Amino acid sequence: MSSESLAAFRNRRANELRQLAEEHIKHDLNQSDRDTLRSAATKVSTHATIGSLVGLGLGVYIAIRLRRMRLAYFNAFKAMEKPVELKFADGRTESIPDISNQLQPSQWADAAGFFCFSIAGLFIGGEAGFLTGTSSATRTITKDPESRKRIEKAFTNYRIDAMKQEIQRIEGKGKTVEMFSEGF
Repeated sequence: MSSESLAAFRNRRANELRQLAEEHIKHDLNQSDRDTLRSAATKVSTHATIGSLVGLGLGVYIAIRLRRMRLAYFNAFKAMEKPVELKFADGRTESIPDISNQLQPSQWADAAGFFCFSIAGLFIGGEAGFLTGTSSATRTITKDPESRKRIEKAFTNYRIDAMKQEIQRIEGKGKTVEMFSEGF
């Protein structure tokens, strides 16, 4: 088992791609294009952060409202008159146990509600923020047609170089695998 079989140890490939992208940004783009890309990246991260915070707040708010509603229903149930016995047609009577203590909202249920609604709000808000940020970043990049062409060309060149590196890496592994498989 190699160290790259676990996702936590795959930093080498990410570092190679990051360095390749930085080289293309330095050599293929001018300063205004780099500033445009930085501005677009900032917009995406800002929108995602704001969306995550709003979603988290909304999730907590919904959890609080749900808790209040559950508590109000429980108090209404506890206050209403309940039958205490049941009479059958043959004349026998059976007592009905009071189950209101089992229906009382618990702290564990409240904690689970807060956790689930907070995580859901964080996810939904973050994704919505990411989408609005991406849309805003796209408008920033496509505002200047000449800059857009240079950025697209630099991105295309980056993808070509990244694919070439991947092909070389796979071909290198192919030779190693062939070498070990010949003996078996």
